[in-house]
Amino acid sequence: MGQFMHRAPESLGPLVGKVKEYQVETIVDTLCTNMLSDKEQLRDISSIGLKTVISELPPASTGSTMTANVCKKITAQLTGAIGKQEDVSVQLEALDILSDMLSRLGGTLYSFHSSILNCLLPQLTSPRLAVRKRAIIALGHLVLTCSGNIFSELTEHLLSELKRNESTSTTRTYIQCVAGISRQAGHRVGEHLEKIVPLIVQYCNVEDDELREYCFQAFESFVRRCPKEIDPHIPNVMGLCLKYITFDPNYNYDNEEEEMMETENGEDEEQESDDEYSDDDDISWKVRRSAAKCLEAIVSSRHDLLQDFYKTLSPVLISRFKEREENVKADIFSAYISLLKQTLPIQSWLHASDASGKDDVPLIMLQNQVPNIVKALHKQLKEKSIKSRQGCLSLLTELANVLPGCLADHIPALVPGIVFSLADKSSSSNMRIDTLSFLHVLLCNHQPEVFHPHIKSLLPPVVTCIGDPFYKITSEALLVTQQLVKVIRPLDKSCSFDAKPYVKDLFPATLKRLKAADIDQEVKERAISCMGQIIYNLGDHLSTDLQPTLKIFLERLKNEITRLTTVKALTLIASSPLKIDLRPILGEGFPILASFLRKNQRALKLSTLTALDILVKNYSDSLKPAMIESVLTELPALITENDMHVSQVAIVFLTTLAKVYPSCISKISGSALAEVFQLVHSPLLQGGALNAIVDFFQALVLAKAATMCYSELMKQLTAPVYSSGLAGASLTLHKQAYYSVAKCVAALSSACPKEAPVTVNQFIQDVKNPKSSSAVKVLAFLSLAEIGRTMNLSAQRELKTVILEAFTSTSEEVKSAASYALGNVSVGNLKEYLPFMLKEIVTQPKRQYLLLHSLKEVISSSPANGLKPYVEDIWALLFKHCECTEEGTRNVVAECLGKLTLVNPSELLPRLKKQLSSGSPHARGTVVTAIKFTIADQPQPVDALLKGCIGDFLKTLQDPDLNVRRVALAMFNSAAHNKPSLIRDLLSAVLPSLYNETKVRRELIREVEMGPFKHTVDDGLDVRKAAFECMYTLLESCLDRLDIYEYLNHVEDGLKDHYDIRMLTFIMLARLSTLCPNAVLQRLERLIEPLRATCSTKVKAGSVKQEFEKQDELKRSAMRAVAALLTIPEVEKSPAMAEFSSQIRSNPEMASLFESIQKDSASLPTSESMDMS
Repeated sequence: MGQFMHRAPESLGPLVGKVKEYQVETIVDTLCTNMLSDKEQLRDISSIGLKTVISELPPASTGSTMTANVCKKITAQLTGAIGKQEDVSVQLEALDILSDMLSRLGGTLYSFHSSILNCLLPQLTSPRLAVRKRAIIALGHLVLTCSGNIFSELTEHLLSELKRNESTSTTRTYIQCVAGISRQAGHRVGEHLEKIVPLIVQYCNVEDDELREYCFQAFESFVRRCPKEIDPHIPNVMGLCLKYITFDPNYNYDNEEEEMMETENGEDEEQESDDEYSDDDDISWKVRRSAAKCLEAIVSSRHDLLQDFYKTLSPVLISRFKEREENVKADIFSAYISLLKQTLPIQSWLHASDASGKDDVPLIMLQNQVPNIVKALHKQLKEKSIKSRQGCLSLLTELANVLPGCLADHIPALVPGIVFSLADKSSSSNMRIDTLSFLHVLLCNHQPEVFHPHIKSLLPPVVTCIGDPFYKITSEALLVTQQLVKVIRPLDKSCSFDAKPYVKDLFPATLKRLKAADIDQEVKERAISCMGQIIYNLGDHLSTDLQPTLKIFLERLKNEITRLTTVKALTLIASSPLKIDLRPILGEGFPILASFLRKNQRALKLSTLTALDILVKNYSDSLKPAMIESVLTELPALITENDMHVSQVAIVFLTTLAKVYPSCISKISGSALAEVFQLVHSPLLQGGALNAIVDFFQALVLAKAATMCYSELMKQLTAPVYSSGLAGASLTLHKQAYYSVAKCVAALSSACPKEAPVTVNQFIQDVKNPKSSSAVKVLAFLSLAEIGRTMNLSAQRELKTVILEAFTSTSEEVKSAASYALGNVSVGNLKEYLPFMLKEIVTQPKRQYLLLHSLKEVISSSPANGLKPYVEDIWALLFKHCECTEEGTRNVVAECLGKLTLVNPSELLPRLKKQLSSGSPHARGTVVTAIKFTIADQPQPVDALLKGCIGDFLKTLQDPDLNVRRVALAMFNSAAHNKPSLIRDLLSAVLPSLYNETKVRRELIREVEMGPFKHTVDDGLDVRKAAFECMYTLLESCLDRLDIYEYLNHVEDGLKDHYDIRMLTFIMLARLSTLCPNAVLQRLERLIEPLRATCSTKVKAGSVKQEFEKQDELKRSAMRAVAALLTIPEVEKSPAMAEFSSQIRSNPEMASLFESIQKDSASLPTSESMDMS
């Protein structure tokens, strides 16, 4: 019977979906009645049944009335049962079921919230603690969905009870309840914190350890869930934490006792203590633990207080590393590790320029505390307790990562502990793995010399671990051994340490693992890498063992699973300065490597090309022509625009071949060369791949092969342009291809200076020839530009006239190419060309725009000292044009001014600043844009000066002129993106002006009549767009300086703005969901509305195609934001989100859109960020 009864409730679930509504209600009625029966078994069964029914009810949003009716029935019965207080177990079951219902269907019970609250509050004073605890859980689920009034009623009740303080026992419960509510719905507690915190602070001082523990748990939940509102109370809370983390009234930490404890493990003292007090009653450790956890919450959320932490908090935590309770010690370690993680310098290009900033201060403070840390920990590394040793190691590992090299003076203190944990038979395998991984970090982050005195004691236990039967230990030990090999014989500097005696330990242990075929994949790979390192650093000590070991590598090369790792190991060995003899394996190995170039695995192709390149450079005399040819046949297939990186590496290898084996050039000339030319003419070619091709062509010409001479290469390079024929034809290749060809032409000319004049002449004739197509002219000018930049072309007398004549050409492309040519030819010969250009700018107003572009090329490409004599003249000329009415011209002038300022910043920057007070908005706009061009992402001399005065330029964010504000925003965005250090400290002053620009200005919206239609134009849109772009950039570079709640207010406005701005704010919202999920959670209700509105708009039936596409794009973007919001932990607790997501599921159009977004994001890399530089 019993078994049957237990199966029965489970079958109710499927039943709910099948039977009619009134039948479900009957089932529920019966269950409720049975739940209140006196028979325990019947009660248990009914409560399981009710829970099953609740979990199977359709969510309210599907529009089913059944759920609402059933819930109401159950709720009425439950609140009755809870209120009766007769039988505790009935109460507990009822509370449990009520919690289930509130968490799943809280919104449906809206009308009952008030009665539920009235039923739950009295339970907080129930004589049974279990009842109180479940009531707190139920309240936690209630506050997620209840109205503001009910929430206030609950808070008021808690506050008044806390003030009354009827008994310590109830006060504890009320504080637990506040903490519970704050954990569930922190965003709602925030506004009441002002009143709550002082009460809890007051209870910290009551002599009751459990009460104190709950106080700290409440503080911790406030710090994590209401960061903004707790801010004014942080100093106070931190003071209490620091006071109570050392709170251990029943224990005396004297030094001699510490010594004694170490010898006898402190067993005697306990017997000595007075009889009336036993250690079991002592719960002060709970207070210390909750204080440590609260500190960790503060540390991990307040990066801005780092310096204070190092002043006040760090010394206290270090002094508590001696804590006697293991659990508390673990939390103290974890709080300190959090502090170290916060201190880790941000390793990114964004902050590289802050090198000498105040970000170093915490690091210096930490550096000074390292001796105390080591002193507090090094003895614990030999304690019996494994948990405490693991804590020490993870703290030291983090420390070595944050401050590489900081433990150099303390190695002697740490080595005994490391050896102890590795050799200790009682250590768990995890303990040994942790010790090995700490040793690995230590070896990687410190100079080799500091370990040399200790190799004798470190090496044997590590070698023993290589032989350990547990594969994870072996794998970690091989990693450490690989690093140790680099340490005992660093090849990059002279070193007196004799590594020879250690080879006999290292080598056999590694060899054994290398030979084994039946071991874990990771061990195989690490054994290969480790042996590669041994041969690279110690190959000359291996004598007769070397060849057999290399033969094993050959075997591993033939195995699909190990081949990639082996290729990398061989690359390392081939590059060893010890000139390892690889002849015995090259004959068989080279063709195998060649065959890898055919495989699909991209990583294998790339690694193989690198290996072949090194082998050809270092072992050219051991390779036979046939071997080289086997590789050459594989190369053409790798050179394709579909994979630029593989192409680049393949071309670099071709270049090596052309230099080392000039004789094989004729073999290259065929298909590989054809592929390279294809690539030159591809619109995708740029950067690294283009430079590789340029080097390759130069190597080819210098190899002096008859088939590949200068003229032949020139002909093939330019053929597509010349074959396009007639004068009227437009450009045949993509614009980028002309630049690529021109660069290659210039490279060939500089490799063969004798041929260059003829080529230059030919180009000048092409340009003069009226029959030349514009494509030919563009290529000629671009090639002249590239050649002229490095070569003095003053011998060409007619060049100036030819270029100036082209300025009147009908083709825009020819004009811009001619202007580019004038600029670059001038770089090669400033003396002759620059004064000429300046004179032309003054006398030829019609050609001004093109001439200014030429000037921009000169300023961008010339070395600073070459320009110095001309700075004054150029400056004066530019200033005449900074009020020009043409915006295009003003932009070029601004770029010239900005780049010119870099030539002599201390002199010129103040002049720009003076111009800010100019009456003309055009002039102010030009100056601000000029500043944008002085900001680069690399460190440069102007930075320090800029930092001093960028604040003055940013004041133009409040300029009365709309256009000036727009360019000021663009400049601010560029600074935030490329060099955040310039503006980080000014944000508090600048943000109000930035946020001000995100508002819609009614006075800037005007109506324009277009025939019979009226059309509204918003002149403020561009400025708003620029402001939102700045906001997005700040998320990436200055997140820690933003008040995220204030920021969200403006994002919220943007969600209701114009199409362009909504698109931007959707992306911002997605980014915010990953960067600061808690803040977004607090605002969810307000953020979801505009998303819902966008996703459910309908386009008017007669609209144009663009309107449909636009709306479609908007919806996709909004849905992406929704998908990002759904990844926030705990988001499903929000009633608004639950309702919206079920609305999406029930609407076919939205559901299919949502699915397609999820498919897209599954195939994308994780972070979806946009670049707005």
